Amino acid sequence: MKLLIIGGTRFVGRHLVAAALARGDQVTLFNRGQTSAALPPGVAWIQGDRGGDLSALRGQRWDAVIDTCGYLPADVARMAGALDASVGRFAFISSVSVYASSATCNHEDSPLGHIDDTDTTVVDGRTYGPLKALCEQAVVQRCGTRALIVRPGLVVGPHDPTKRFTWWPARVARAVRDGQPMLAPGAPGRPLQFIDARDLADFVLHALDAGCGGAYNAVAPGGFTTMQGLLDACAVAAGGRPSLVWANDGDLARLGVEPWMQMPLWLPEGGEHAAFMLVDQRRAQAAGLRQRDLGDTVADTLAWWRALPTAQRQFDNTGLSPEREAQVLVALADDRQPRA
Repeated sequence: MKLLIIGGTRFVGRHLVAAALARGDQVTLFNRGQTSAALPPGVAWIQGDRGGDLSALRGQRWDAVIDTCGYLPADVARMAGALDASVGRFAFISSVSVYASSATCNHEDSPLGHIDDTDTTVVDGRTYGPLKALCEQAVVQRCGTRALIVRPGLVVGPHDPTKRFTWWPARVARAVRDGQPMLAPGAPGRPLQFIDARDLADFVLHALDAGCGGAYNAVAPGGFTTMQGLLDACAVAAGGRPSLVWANDGDLARLGVEPWMQMPLWLPEGGEHAAFMLVDQRRAQAAGLRQRDLGDTVADTLAWWRALPTAQRQFDNTGLSPEREAQVLVALADDRQPRA
């Protein structure tokens, strides 16, 4: 297959390029050239900005285009218009955040999010999902049945720039190394749902081959793993089992620990995001989505993390700092002391 990938050098696009080359596909990238990643041998590059002049895309033909980094509907609509006569199929990487609510389980036909200021160029927690929904709409309006909409949940694995999933293998490895207890959030058996970026890449290419159209939730099936299962896999990868101090939702809230960013992958039960990791993915599974073993994802992520230069092994705003986690552990221990 002759492919055009919009983006292609950072995370999902990087894995798409690797998967396509492994199959023998011809790959061309269109991006601004702002990342430092070197292009693999044989990959063609067209420099350009999706928000600017798209004339460099004219006069060529591809079997399919995969848009990995569309956030603003006006830009996505322009790209779809520029490529309409040049590509056979148009795959758009969206998100399960498009749904109007994550309080209950969503399937592909669930209501989508809405915002009134559709022309905004601010992408944040309020606008991200509804803007992605409008991007989907722009692709479908232009490409019709040739459009493939893929909605991943949390995407994990090597090269993840958010490092939300990476925080857990790295944290368990540090606890094993130091012989110190670590905080574990929520209930051990609470389900987790995400997708390895490499499995996402394989599915997108398979779906294009098969001529799939419409929307697909690309996440692991419900019950794929739990918080306890993830920490067990991290312990295997780290080569030791740390002492876990479990804190329930109420304890974490009372101690001021914020879900998701301060405590990655933790979402309290019963909240507005209670079903974010309970998305229905049966349509994608029937279309060929497959998940690799969790242990492989964890081990590969930890190996990638350990291989980074020291200066890059930082979490910035992801996860509790060692000092803050220590404070929480002390507070929990004090609360659990028997009272006279």
